[in-house]
Amino acid sequence: MKPLQLFDPASSTYTYVLFDEVNRDALIIDPVDDQLERDLKVLRDHVLKLVWTLETHTHADHITSAGLLAEHVGAKTAVPAGCGVPAAAVQLQDHDELRFGGEKILALHTPGHTTGSMSYVWRDHVFTGDTLLINGCGRTDFQSGSAADLYRSITEVLFALPGDTTVWPGHDYQGRSSSSIAREKAGNTRVSGKTLTEFVEIMNNLDLPMPKRLHEAVPANQLSGLAGETTPSAGQVRPAEGYAGDVPPQLAFEWWKAGDAVLVDVRTDAEREWVGFIPGAIPLAWKQWPGMAMNLAFEEGLKAAVPEGKKVVLLCRSGVRSVAAAKCATTLGLSAYNILEGFEGDPDSDAHRGRKGGWRFNGLPWRQG
Repeated sequence: MKPLQLFDPASSTYTYVLFDEVNRDALIIDPVDDQLERDLKVLRDHVLKLVWTLETHTHADHITSAGLLAEHVGAKTAVPAGCGVPAAAVQLQDHDELRFGGEKILALHTPGHTTGSMSYVWRDHVFTGDTLLINGCGRTDFQSGSAADLYRSITEVLFALPGDTTVWPGHDYQGRSSSSIAREKAGNTRVSGKTLTEFVEIMNNLDLPMPKRLHEAVPANQLSGLAGETTPSAGQVRPAEGYAGDVPPQLAFEWWKAGDAVLVDVRTDAEREWVGFIPGAIPLAWKQWPGMAMNLAFEEGLKAAVPEGKKVVLLCRSGVRSVAAAKCATTLGLSAYNILEGFEGDPDSDAHRGRKGGWRFNGLPWRQG
């Protein structure tokens, strides 16, 4: 079985979709924001349920769609632990495994291109990101890159895999789609037959221009591709088109605590079970499996949950679904607000995750009472 290989011409990035042929659970590696609709169509066409988005590193040449895919289809986000992406649901360590259906994928820490770079082994395939390319390798002159680390990652980790392992790179600029460990071990012009000293000398003299999107892409990717506008201060409402406005979590909390607003959590049931429940919130999924179509019970549930004269404040994982839900609530005649920053984690735990830590108020978690 082979992965589905997809290509973004603007950045020459390969994206990969892997799936269990029986229950159709799927995983996507290195998705690109400009290709979101393409990837959603691939999932629909193959009748797949995306359960994981996975990054090989923090990219400098494109922005990931991981956060958007998580919002659209309810997938969990996973990244290498050393990549500085605190918004991700799972921080992967060397030799961690992710399961999707009856399949599993193994994370191998292969630093060098970046400190946190990882490659992933699935069956007899390895997805190498920018660590090992076809007849080449990733650069090491920015993002805490290290030529010595990259040499060791390639020669001691990747080249230790069976020779017939198929190599699926993160990029190719000459129309090549895949290689093998044996082929790269024997003929990769950057690495094959080179000593560590020779390799470091080669890498230190590449003299490549900086990626055009470096200063845009890296900060966005550290937020799983969901970088947005600056959050207004705690007491402000930001006007919005199609609903009453966007509010920071502190203000939403004050409204809810005073009894002026109803808090509605539009995440899926599965997300609440896995990430955590919010005390006092009414669970009312905007989209629900199967298919992640709009939950037909949402409108009726919303009308029943919000008494006349009260505001409704809506939250999701990052603010994508809650905006759509706020617009829907407005058509029902409700005064609806989207809560900025989203929620991902247990509000009663210091280990909770959130894009900006918005679910804590003056150092205290959002809690009922």
